[in-house]
Amino acid sequence: MATVRLGLPKGSLQEATFSMMRKAGFRIEAGRRSYVPAVDDPELDIRLFRAQEIARYVESGSLDAGITGHDWIVENNADVTEVAELIYAKQGLRPVKWVVAVAEDSPIRTVADLQDKRIATEAVGLTRRYLEARNVTARVEFSWGATEVKVPEMADAIVDLTETGRSLQAHNLRILDTVLESTTRLIANNAAWSEPRKQAKIEQVSVLLQGALAAENKVLLKMNVPEKNADTVVSHLPALHAPTVNRLRENGWLAVETVVDEAVVRDIIPRLRQAGAEGIIEIGLNKIIA
Repeated sequence: MATVRLGLPKGSLQEATFSMMRKAGFRIEAGRRSYVPAVDDPELDIRLFRAQEIARYVESGSLDAGITGHDWIVENNADVTEVAELIYAKQGLRPVKWVVAVAEDSPIRTVADLQDKRIATEAVGLTRRYLEARNVTARVEFSWGATEVKVPEMADAIVDLTETGRSLQAHNLRILDTVLESTTRLIANNAAWSEPRKQAKIEQVSVLLQGALAAENKVLLKMNVPEKNADTVVSHLPALHAPTVNRLRENGWLAVETVVDEAVVRDIIPRLRQAGAEGIIEIGLNKIIA
């Protein structure tokens, strides 16, 4: 049996990651201060680290695989195998952005205006490479946190992570440019990925996680439909694929089922009933495996 040491992010992404892992079929239990959570899979050995560190530990082989942001792979310039893109974040299913921001009333209007200015950020390497690509020289300083409050007293600009932009607006900051758009990734150590048994286990985790993400905000609708009304009912169904239609034992009736976005259910169920559908059932989904 090949045990895969898997690094999961501790901190802002932890709750969302644990939720995805549960939906993928892995039960994880961790105390508030625990860095070695229990998991109900003997082939997984889980460790919790900050997302900023995971790419380095995967590259070095301290971890066989890990879940971290694309931004931290780039920041650490880590030589790892990217197994899957997992589009989720702490507040929803969307990418996040590293942006250059300045005070709302700052005279800085373009990236070129950052020449010889002070920039505070947690992503020093990412920021320096961004500036170098634009022939801008600036003093880039590492920020330990609370980066938004450092403008303008401690820095002329910041490079910070944002998901919605609301925090920047709350601190009267104006976005100057996007440095990098990032999504969560499942990554593997190159040597571990070359071992067939470890690769198989990492691929299993990947398939199940992607299935869990595919099922987010989706439901299964099942209903009985008079055969004469089938075309009308099906026309109201925005399906993941073509609806499944089977004959019932009772003559003249069909069973119809399909996967739809949860957000549209409240709008289409009245139309389905009006079109003749009966016995409509809505079922939540954990995974959709393509």
